[in-house]
Amino acid sequence: MTKGTVLILVGPEYEDLEVWYPKLRLEEAGYHAPLAGIGEAQYRGKHGYPATMDAHVREFPADTLAGVLAPGGWAPDKLRRDPAVLSLVRGVHEAGHLVATICHGPWILISAGIVRGRTLTSTLGIKDDVENAGARWVNEPVVVDGHIVSSRVPKDLPLFAKAMVDVLDAQRGEARPAR
Repeated sequence: MTKGTVLILVGPEYEDLEVWYPKLRLEEAGYHAPLAGIGEAQYRGKHGYPATMDAHVREFPADTLAGVLAPGGWAPDKLRRDPAVLSLVRGVHEAGHLVATICHGPWILISAGIVRGRTLTSTLGIKDDVENAGARWVNEPVVVDGHIVSSRVPKDLPLFAKAMVDVLDAQRGEARPAR
């Protein structure tokens, strides 16, 4: 029995590490972490690693998810154009469940209209996009603003993955052991 499902959004030229590292950490913590795309059966990462989709984004109702992860790479630029992706992200956000994002992933949150008034981080390359969408951008390895967890780049993945699991476990009412 898993603790819940955290859907990982994947598209063409996803950032390989930003999909696979969190997926493995989430699964290690007891969460189901399927990969979902917008039509192709498989996508290749920026560094060539293949990711086979478990299903289409439309097959995951927001109210069944413990959270959603929007990794970076160039995939977010494609994913944010899909109404099903935006609807799903809004639904998970409105339910108060985990919305996690790293690197260029905040583009999806911006297009879903959920960042105004929030504090986030991202890759420096989209700092202006984050701020122009009404969020406060900070240059920190990981930022937790309620149920939204954001991070900058692959080197921040250990802190990012820990923060995701901490938020998920807190939502389940589980205390995290001191580390």
